[in-house]
Amino acid sequence: MNSTKSTNSHARPLELWGGLECTVNRVRDDYFHQLDRNGHASRADDIARFASLGIRAIRYPVLWERTAPDGVHAADWSWPDERLNALRAHGVTPIAGLIHHGSGPRHTSLVDPAFAEQLAEYAGAVAARYPWIEYYTPVNEPCTTARFAGLYGVWYPHGRDDRTFVQALLNQCRAVVLAMRAIRAVNPDAKLVQTDDLGKTYSTPEMATVAEFYNERRWLAWDLLCGMVGPEHALWSYLTKTGIPAEEFLWFRDNPCPPDIIGVNYYVTSERWLDHRPDRYPAHHRGVADGIPCADIEASRALATPTAGIAPLLHEIWDRYHIPLAVTEAHIDANREDQLRWLLEIWEAGKEVRANGVDLRAVTVWSLLGSFDWNSLVTCNNGYYEPGPFDVRTPEPRPTAVARMMRELSAGAPLSHPVLRGQGWWRRPGRWLCTPVATPDALTSITADGHTLVGKDAAPILITGATGTLGRAFARICRKRNLAYRLLSRQDMDITDPASVDRALDKYRPWAVVNTAGYVRVDDAERDAERCFRENAIGPAILAAACARHGVHLTTFSSDLVFDGALDRPYVESDAVAPLNVYGRSKAEAELRVQDKHPGALVVRTSAFFGPWDKYNFVTLALQTLERGEPFRAARDMAVSPTYVPDLVHACLDLAIDGESGVWHLANVGTLTWVELAEQAAARAGVDASRLEAVAAESYGFAAPRPRYTGLHSERGILLPSLDHALGRYLELRNEIDQEMEEVILMAESRQA
Repeated sequence: MNSTKSTNSHARPLELWGGLECTVNRVRDDYFHQLDRNGHASRADDIARFASLGIRAIRYPVLWERTAPDGVHAADWSWPDERLNALRAHGVTPIAGLIHHGSGPRHTSLVDPAFAEQLAEYAGAVAARYPWIEYYTPVNEPCTTARFAGLYGVWYPHGRDDRTFVQALLNQCRAVVLAMRAIRAVNPDAKLVQTDDLGKTYSTPEMATVAEFYNERRWLAWDLLCGMVGPEHALWSYLTKTGIPAEEFLWFRDNPCPPDIIGVNYYVTSERWLDHRPDRYPAHHRGVADGIPCADIEASRALATPTAGIAPLLHEIWDRYHIPLAVTEAHIDANREDQLRWLLEIWEAGKEVRANGVDLRAVTVWSLLGSFDWNSLVTCNNGYYEPGPFDVRTPEPRPTAVARMMRELSAGAPLSHPVLRGQGWWRRPGRWLCTPVATPDALTSITADGHTLVGKDAAPILITGATGTLGRAFARICRKRNLAYRLLSRQDMDITDPASVDRALDKYRPWAVVNTAGYVRVDDAERDAERCFRENAIGPAILAAACARHGVHLTTFSSDLVFDGALDRPYVESDAVAPLNVYGRSKAEAELRVQDKHPGALVVRTSAFFGPWDKYNFVTLALQTLERGEPFRAARDMAVSPTYVPDLVHACLDLAIDGESGVWHLANVGTLTWVELAEQAAARAGVDASRLEAVAAESYGFAAPRPRYTGLHSERGILLPSLDHALGRYLELRNEIDQEMEEVILMAESRQA
């Protein structure tokens, strides 16, 4: 890790650090512990995983609420003893965090007059226990936390006024000063890494005064610690109008504690747009600022031209303080390719500002184990998960493509993933939630082609099965995700013909192939076994062998019909296959042949597709029939795990980008009979299900025998959300499509008139 004694950052390479989402925030009397939810609290071998990424330092929790909730005299040091010493043994420098969006143990709060002294007592005990620790962040993001807890009412103590915000900010900053004083009494060389969110607010002219205030407010924590707040400060009047005595602010002039490194946390939500025309924007972005009705929205969702990103902001903070900087949180909640693109953009911006004289020491990838429910500001346990370099939805944390990219960055190696050639969603057309606003002159795009999609020379994903539901869904979602692709018909590439496959691979030079082609008529396969096996087993094996020769990742699909339904629980990947029909046997044979020819291939077992773009899937047909008041028959004695096609496609693309292999079960969480599926869909849609008829499967007269139970579960990872959640999103998208079609019809009719 860089020493702060020298400001010659150009003599050292830009370092890669890691961070661990460890928030212990309080909402009324409930605590939300990220370490419990991501499993790190009970998984000691994570330290070796983190070290394998090549990081030089890690923002690591030694949290007050977890270690000494009942006071220093009752502290339990066993967990930090083990973890901190493991980091030391692996050569990773810890930056010890003592409060992370928290408010302390239950007996205190951010507005408790004793908060600072109590945290300082704990900080001194940490330093005494670990005198070798050099870097500390006693309080993470004090200004941001004060806003959420004291101004917006989101976290404890749920204040909604300026005085509570300012008091919470003062208490946290005072805690930083006293904590560092206690730490330095033990270790005089201890250094402060002070983090906060670094964003910027842009606005229409009518909101310029509010935007200017917000842009001054973002500096407050750093200004206080640097002793820069006094009568000449731009916000002095605002601060003292809260009724808090002036001496509480001036105390910091007499007791400055400037950071040794300023930690910049930056997200796609950090840059905001204020607009005095709230009706232009979705309702949840509307509010009031300084008595003016307005919209407050991410700049990326409103501005016609993207902002220049983090680089100008790093110049701003460097010019203000001339203190060494580090990007201490770089993360985006997005599909995998955009997580990679976000990290690349920030890394490249870091190199750019260093070349322009800014002393930027490191970029920190956040969060190594992902995070839970930050889309609701961690105010509830909804199970919403954002993966990071490791995905914890698996029995052991699974490295993603972000981990691979980190290893390349830390080693100074060329970045290898082809998806990096595309622009992230925050720079693409279609990102807006409203009619885009003409960009103010002060904003410039990061590149001249800030709106361009993936370059023409980007290696594509080849998608077979151009006429099928799944193939078209992959093409649609690749287009939305800005992944280069080619959707191929049998004429473009016949997977049963080795020469055809080689020609296509030579022509398009893909980095991945997604095979959705195949024989799908289960009952007809009983009379047409030869063709079924040729298309479902021989063809995928030919394709797998060719992909292996060309070094191309392959994703191909199998079925729940490889099982006989004899189990009384959902099937997992390691369960023995025992197909009852020709179609199932062809898929089971394909699994063996594909993995033999291409051990790096991904084989996805799934079942019972439904989606918004296919008129003939079971859920759509059931709802349309019941909506017309007609009877609809569904089996009461066959159970499956339905799969929402968009969820399946997104998960498969992420796994392909990660380079995953082997057999995976991907279906939405939930197993139920066909009639129960129809009932649940109707209930979700508010459709009368009185004409739904539950019948025995044998009444259909299937030519191919069907298993009675083929629920799918996974021992590798639960990547798809619940069925109920999927049905809700299916209905929302279905309604949007219906409205779009209605508008098209009305437009056509008006033209005819």
